[in-house]
Amino acid sequence: MSLPSFGQGMFGLTSGSGSDNKTLSYGFFLAAHTNRYQIKYSDAFMDPNNTSSAGVQGIYAQNSPGFSLGFIGILRFHDQVQLLFTPKVGFYEYKTEVRYFGSVDPALVNTDGNTGGNTKSSQVLTSEATMVELPLLFKYRSQRFNNTRMYFIGGASYNFRTKAQDEADIEDLVTTGQDYSLEMGMGFEIYFKYFKFAPEIRFSHGLNNAYRRENTIPEIADAISSIKRKSITLYLNFQ
Repeated sequence: MSLPSFGQGMFGLTSGSGSDNKTLSYGFFLAAHTNRYQIKYSDAFMDPNNTSSAGVQGIYAQNSPGFSLGFIGILRFHDQVQLLFTPKVGFYEYKTEVRYFGSVDPALVNTDGNTGGNTKSSQVLTSEATMVELPLLFKYRSQRFNNTRMYFIGGASYNFRTKAQDEADIEDLVTTGQDYSLEMGMGFEIYFKYFKFAPEIRFSHGLNNAYRRENTIPEIADAISSIKRKSITLYLNFQ
């Protein structure tokens, strides 16, 4: 009597074809991410003779957790090459710490940029956003070994915020609601008896300058020249 292989014992016997041989197949995913702004200071903020943001010591983006969910549409070109469309809804929170010289109240900063004290204080600006994201991705898979495959994935995504811009304009640090991003990641496909499970890690980098200076609070409005969105996401794909 022969013993089952390790892959068969763990995951059960798997069809040699299944969804792998279909031109079109589908799935869904759950995901958890950590995200942040990539902030670039303006030339005016770096100029020691400029007093428009004299009370601000620095502006620092913080990492924040979130989650998302969506669907997977797969177009098979070859056993190892696929095109994926993975629309999703993501729930994001962006946090930005503003550190001041002296009092956190910018009204207490003198016109010459001095505060009369050496203490430092700060405040955290928070923005919540629900984003609809429409990634189009190419996926390259290794050849199947028993019940597993490794793969690399990459492409681009169009993203838009469900919150109206008028509502976003009342926040302290204001960003636009539309963006394009580059996405790249890697993962493993694990074959179970009736489905495939694919854990994946993916990096996303926004391409657009999302900063809206005209509606941002005055004490930091001139300190920033660019804001881009970045995230690292762990996907749990089911196909």
